[in-house]
Amino acid sequence: MPFFQRAALAAAFTLLAVNANTHAQTPAPAALPDPAATSVEALGWMKGFPPSADKLITFDNPAGGVFPRTRWSFSHVRETVPTANVWRGSGAPSPLPAAPRGDIEAVTFKPLGSEETVTFAQMIPRTYTDGILVLHRGRVAYEKYFGALTPERPHIAMSVTKSFVGTLAAILADEGKLDPSAPVTRYLPELKDTAYGDATVRQVMDMTIGVHYSENYADPKAEIWDYARAGGMLAQGPNYTGPKSFYEFLGTLQKEGAHDAAFAYKTVNAEVLAWILRRASNQPLADLLSEKIWRPIGAEQDAYFMVDRIGTESGGGGLNTVLRDLARFGETMRNGGRAPNGQQAIPKAAVEDIARGGDTAKFAKAGYALLPGWSYRNMWWVTHNPHGAYMARGIHGQSIYVDPKAEMVIVRYAAHPVAASAGNDPLTLPAFQAVAEALMRP
Repeated sequence: MPFFQRAALAAAFTLLAVNANTHAQTPAPAALPDPAATSVEALGWMKGFPPSADKLITFDNPAGGVFPRTRWSFSHVRETVPTANVWRGSGAPSPLPAAPRGDIEAVTFKPLGSEETVTFAQMIPRTYTDGILVLHRGRVAYEKYFGALTPERPHIAMSVTKSFVGTLAAILADEGKLDPSAPVTRYLPELKDTAYGDATVRQVMDMTIGVHYSENYADPKAEIWDYARAGGMLAQGPNYTGPKSFYEFLGTLQKEGAHDAAFAYKTVNAEVLAWILRRASNQPLADLLSEKIWRPIGAEQDAYFMVDRIGTESGGGGLNTVLRDLARFGETMRNGGRAPNGQQAIPKAAVEDIARGGDTAKFAKAGYALLPGWSYRNMWWVTHNPHGAYMARGIHGQSIYVDPKAEMVIVRYAAHPVAASAGNDPLTLPAFQAVAEALMRP
């Protein structure tokens, strides 16, 4: 990556990787920055030609990836880092007809652990939303954008990326090109002396791997920093002798605890699965996603992945898409794999396997207090609530929420100052449920 300094990606990578506590356990601070005062409009990031020094956002300055600058940078990733394109194909985009509902903003709910009554409209700025779209029965019931995000501009999906990777694995399994019960070493013999040497592909897909790997950002010795340096997302320095790519880093991981004993959310599992997909399909991840999902669902814009120094896509958190294409993917899942254009884009059996969820007892051992009764399957978060809802989730507020009973999909991009989903969940989870119930009323 000679065209920018490697230190430039340090902050960006911190915002991509996710530790085991990120999605639900870390409480949000009592006081958060004022959403209006920290908006792109209020602070004027990257305005002018060229922008003034105090409004300039670059990744050669670690502050470029820190809130509130992220309210601009999350939807301008391609301008600052190398990427791999995900082609949408040459056909017309699948339709997303409009059927606006004027009552959605007035829907009320109580945040988790609170007696306060909040409206859907109030939830949007309080969770630093960049864009949100509600589909009901395949029609756009609500769609709004804020700050730097527009309908045509991709936004980083963070760990929502993992759910795309997990879905690709489910597709290849349905096609007979991937055996989830097989040992990882059938596809990656290079990992025989690592934590994955006695693991199965299924254990990787469901994140029940016992691996010594920490994403505790407060610990300078945590493996997350080794991962970042290996991927070229931190400066390696002239005397650096460690792994120089994601592939090399994955080969250093050692076992810790037993496989298949408990759910343990670790981004390296998504990177291992992405490597397995490349090996099983003999394609780069970007090309595989284009062939199996992006073109079949009738995406309207190309997507793109962040990549490491040798062009390896970040399967753990590097996908960028426009919001409407995220909605098309969610709607495809809701319809049992049938895309808005009528094409059976994803095998129905693969979608049903995801929607059924995983082992709730294994999930419970991870201690996600805000997600009681949930499970994890094929890198999707499954609620097991009466509506059978399931989610793709990413730090700082990225989400796909699929509610089959309500015939609803909600997709959202955001730049919340708190990485952990606990910063969003007390508001967003009951808000999504409340909208679902409102849409089901006559």
